Amino acid sequence: MKIILTALIMVSIITITFLLTMMISKKSMMSREKNSPFECGFSCMSSARKPFSSHFFMIGMLFLIFDIEISIMLPMTSTSLVNMQEWMMSSITTMMILICGLINEWKTGMLEWSK
Repeated sequence: MKIILTALIMVSIITITFLLTMMISKKSMMSREKNSPFECGFSCMSSARKPFSSHFFMIGMLFLIFDIEISIMLPMTSTSLVNMQEWMMSSITTMMILICGLINEWKTGMLEWSK
């Protein structure tokens, strides 16, 4: 019974708080200008559904992969709990796999912006 009473009190407090914020807020009625996306002060002239560059996506993915690997490997050097030889072997193996993937993308021409 105490659990139900506590839950009822919590729900009523949340509901009262929600209703109070709705009444107090300075938000006015929505207009066409307020519903449109803000793009540096310019009106949106074209569709937002334009195709994006796959090369830009691939460069972004490469950056993300290297960034995650570096952020995982670098903090491990400062801890004394890690066996340095095992860490070096796993880091070198990981970096070699990433470098081989990078060389493969370079050879296939995925890193070139214009074709």
